[in-house]
Amino acid sequence: MKVKLGQAVKMFFGNSSLEMVYFEAIANSLDAKATEIHIKIFAETLSQPETLKVEISDNGEGFTDERYKKFSNLFDVEESSHKGLGRLVYLCYFEDIAVTSFFERIKKREFDFTEGFDEEKFELSEIQERPSGTIFRMSNYVLQKIAKSEYLQPKKIKQRILEEFYSRLFQLKNDGVSIKITIEATIEGKKNNTTLESADIPEFTKLELDSKINLIDKFDLYYSIKETDPTESSLIAAISVDNRTVKVDLVAQENMPIGYEMVFLLYSDFFKGKIDAARQNLNISTHELKEVQTLFRKEVVSIIESKIPTIRGRNQKTKKSLVNRYPHLSGYFNTENIGYVSRSEILKEAQKEFFKEQKDLLDATSLTDEQFEKSIEISSRALTEYILFRQFTIDQLKKSTNNSSEAEIHKLFASMRKEGKFEKDNASDDIYRNNAWLLDDKYMTYETVLSDREMGELVKVITDEEEVPDDNRPDIALIFSNNPDNKKPFDVVIVELKKRGISLEENLKVVTQLEKRARKLMKHYNNQIQRIWFYGIIEFNEDVETHLAGEYTELYSCGKMYYRETNVAISLNPKIILPIGVFIWDLDAVIKDADARNSAFLNLIKSKFLNS
Repeated sequence: MKVKLGQAVKMFFGNSSLEMVYFEAIANSLDAKATEIHIKIFAETLSQPETLKVEISDNGEGFTDERYKKFSNLFDVEESSHKGLGRLVYLCYFEDIAVTSFFERIKKREFDFTEGFDEEKFELSEIQERPSGTIFRMSNYVLQKIAKSEYLQPKKIKQRILEEFYSRLFQLKNDGVSIKITIEATIEGKKNNTTLESADIPEFTKLELDSKINLIDKFDLYYSIKETDPTESSLIAAISVDNRTVKVDLVAQENMPIGYEMVFLLYSDFFKGKIDAARQNLNISTHELKEVQTLFRKEVVSIIESKIPTIRGRNQKTKKSLVNRYPHLSGYFNTENIGYVSRSEILKEAQKEFFKEQKDLLDATSLTDEQFEKSIEISSRALTEYILFRQFTIDQLKKSTNNSSEAEIHKLFASMRKEGKFEKDNASDDIYRNNAWLLDDKYMTYETVLSDREMGELVKVITDEEEVPDDNRPDIALIFSNNPDNKKPFDVVIVELKKRGISLEENLKVVTQLEKRARKLMKHYNNQIQRIWFYGIIEFNEDVETHLAGEYTELYSCGKMYYRETNVAISLNPKIILPIGVFIWDLDAVIKDADARNSAFLNLIKSKFLNS
């Protein structure tokens, strides 16, 4: 061997998988004109990968002098469709590969293929006449674990062999060559086997495609669609490259038609030789690949919808669902891909187009009449996107349970601690992190919002003076000013939150917390602060309401809210007592109020987009 095998293995097969061992062996067997291939897999248990052994035998021509010479030299190939590297993948997984080969009826060649392989070290002997063929016995598995159990499951291996060799097996069947591949696995003493035969290759319909990818090479699509048991549903879409197939993602797993076995093979001389050394990726430009995928998917979609009419109806429902859920992206969805590409990818591409148009308009130095009309449309879509985000936040609050922590609920109102400070000048950047609108839309006119920040920081924002450190943290503090020139005095809103499912005593601690905040802030009343509102947001139940009904007055809301005024002593010497107003608000009422306000916008927007 003319190169260091260890380095070559790492260079060309750094991202391989165990199934590639089977693929390479089968490819070599077919090159040797084998018609029968037998794969045997043994392992004491999956938890002991070192016990894994693989034996692959065939009835091919065997390692003649010429074939052995080519095997011994990397890159020594007969034609451009061969890479001369595949055998290296054996060494990615097994330290020892013992090869026994029979050829020319009476000759036997034996050698070991290892990292230290020496082409001159082999045994050649004459034997009694027998059929030709080769046996690869692989042992001493080198990895610490077997990545996927399906690499050892005959049924899964058969499916992957089909996917990898569909085009070659199809061609051999057309040429009248019968192929039989037997796969047998003995794992933990349990034997399992299956067989792949020419009969497994379906009859294909040929369709010549009208392509502008290449003016010289033509593109032919071979396809087969047949009904099957729902549990056997499958779809293979692949490009034939040098007698092997390269899978192309055309239909997402979530959109797989149930009850059908489908195969789509794309043939063209355009792909000849355009595959990497490991035969895993096409060597064509990103632009060419996109054009191929577009052409391929368009034809596959057309065929599927013509053969299975119910698919078209399903896709229409999917489209309607997307537009209804994301009305601001209506018109940006690639309707040809809906029902085939994954829902997340459809959304991603639509969002990308939407952002691109936003950027183009924002970067324009002046707007034409057409661009002006477009800017109005884009603005309405951007507003819709925000309204939808608000609805998502509301829905997340609706889903909160007794198992939801106070922090989880808090984060839906506003980001906490380090990220929990929001200034008026940065409102557009913070719009998706500060959801003060959950309390009331008027609270989006803030000067500053502090979420789970220290009390001392709040006092400093209000007074501009350094305060004695105080690490008590109001859950949310909102600061407002109606005087642009001189912000003081401020209006302040203090909010304390409690999780669901706690006791009456724990819920009523919110009142103590609010009074504690009041005691600190009221020192600045009628100076830096002109008004303060105190809100406690808790989950109401019969015990809570019974307690509140005796001392509080119920106020109007979509749910329950109670209010009372109480006196708070802010100083003993001199003795100063000031009244404060405390609102106790049911968490579900907060959600219902926010939902009612947002739904009014959402319904209006949906009616406009869906009717446009």
